Amino acid sequence: MKQNDIAFTAPHFKATETGRNILEQGGTAIEAMVAAAATIAVVYPHMNGLGGDGFWLISEPGKMPIGIDASGKAAQLATLDFYKGHDSIPARGGKAALTMAGAVAGWQEALAVSQEWQTAAKADNLSLTTLLDDAIQLAKNGSEVTKTYVDASKKTFAGLVDVQGFAPSFLKNGSLYEQGDNLTLPVLAQTLEQLVEKGLEDFYQGDIAARLAKDLATAGSPIRLADFESYQAKRVAPLKVKTSVGSLYNLPAPTQGIASLLILALYDKLYTQGKSATDMAHLLIECTKQAFIARNQFVTDESRLAMDLSSLLDEEQLEKMCHEIALERAQPWPHQAKHGDTIWMGACDSEGRMVSYIQSLYWEFGSGVVSSSTGIVWNNRGSSFSLDKHSIQALSPNLKPFHTLNPAFAELNDGRRMSYGTMGGEGQPQTQAALFSRYVYHNMPLDKAISEGRWLLGRTWGDVSHNLKIERDFADIAAEELVKRGHDLVIVDSCNELMGHAGAVVLHQDGHTDAATDPRSDGSAIDSRFIRNNLI
Repeated sequence: MKQNDIAFTAPHFKATETGRNILEQGGTAIEAMVAAAATIAVVYPHMNGLGGDGFWLISEPGKMPIGIDASGKAAQLATLDFYKGHDSIPARGGKAALTMAGAVAGWQEALAVSQEWQTAAKADNLSLTTLLDDAIQLAKNGSEVTKTYVDASKKTFAGLVDVQGFAPSFLKNGSLYEQGDNLTLPVLAQTLEQLVEKGLEDFYQGDIAARLAKDLATAGSPIRLADFESYQAKRVAPLKVKTSVGSLYNLPAPTQGIASLLILALYDKLYTQGKSATDMAHLLIECTKQAFIARNQFVTDESRLAMDLSSLLDEEQLEKMCHEIALERAQPWPHQAKHGDTIWMGACDSEGRMVSYIQSLYWEFGSGVVSSSTGIVWNNRGSSFSLDKHSIQALSPNLKPFHTLNPAFAELNDGRRMSYGTMGGEGQPQTQAALFSRYVYHNMPLDKAISEGRWLLGRTWGDVSHNLKIERDFADIAAEELVKRGHDLVIVDSCNELMGHAGAVVLHQDGHTDAATDPRSDGSAIDSRFIRNNLI
């Protein structure tokens, strides 16, 4: 197999360093991603963690990508009766912690794919000791508190300060950490060490599972040990759409992957109408509206789907949606928006194997419930369920809630392969579409496609309004015209974290790589330029 340059990108530089180190040791893209996933759970604990979910898109050259759904299902006790007296599922506290955490099972399943690669190549997988070492050392010795951690802590302080286990883990003597402080997570370090010693299955079948189940029950969660023991991540066939520029892939239900594919499939039919950056933004925004209408109507747990979601990508359906889009007029909005926090990371190893991965707690710090015996903060993804028994998102045991999470991957006609994604809840499909369109359709350099001013329709993490938000640098050239076309917009600061933390890795046919990370994050990227400059 041809040797390629390596690449890695993550929204925190420590995770990128970890991924790079594993790739330099000859590790696979999957091994690098598992190691980085553990590291970023330590250094970005407000955004993701072992108590959350994960979704994988894994690509080996010449083969169909593999998807892994490592999202959690609702506990067996999570019934409508359990929440009697509530108008909606609480967003914080024990009752918000109602779905299983799938991330660690996803690491395990992804490493099984890596083992298959290595067996075929007559090579060995790296040990868990090697993969989790950076995360363990950072949890023990500490990592520098970032501005995004401080901002998340300020915003959530009132709602989380009294939640079980939160203050001892994520506050400094009951007060907020300041930027530059050293954050240590010693109990989490011990848990990671136990996973190295006992294996990742201990999270679901062993001592860690028993301790987590006990701590969650004490906090008022419906999750019990049986929910751990019955959980498995699963491999899934990705959704795919063929466009004029190549084949695009994303995850099926319960994710909004279909929305991400719809936006770009529609734009592929309309982009030649545009003559300017304003036209591009307007068309993508209008494509987003059509995609979100379809998403909200159909996406739910796989067992509840009223139709095959891939049929929305049929030519007839796309043409119908295109007829609802006009270059000179915005369709009225708003609609009910989704939000959430997460991290996205991308990798490419020397064999050309690529990963697009996303890991999340949902809101900042998830439910806020921290298991005192393991140091693991639990997700609140179950708050996406509805207590209306007639809703397609109605809460029911063993079903999965709607997920904003969706890692993206593309195989372009010219031979390029592209792993890309972002955090940002409702903004994920939109930011994916913006960076992909700028890079692929409009030939913008990858780093500029990510860094230049963006927009967001609807609500993203930490926000409650449903209008169109535009960063000031892009508003300077586009706002006046967009208002004329009927968009209800507000201008926000440039380089705004509200717009998500995007990134991308591209492998070219000649083996060189491009990678970029978002200046809105604390991330970094390595690619062929890094390799040349550092002679690794």
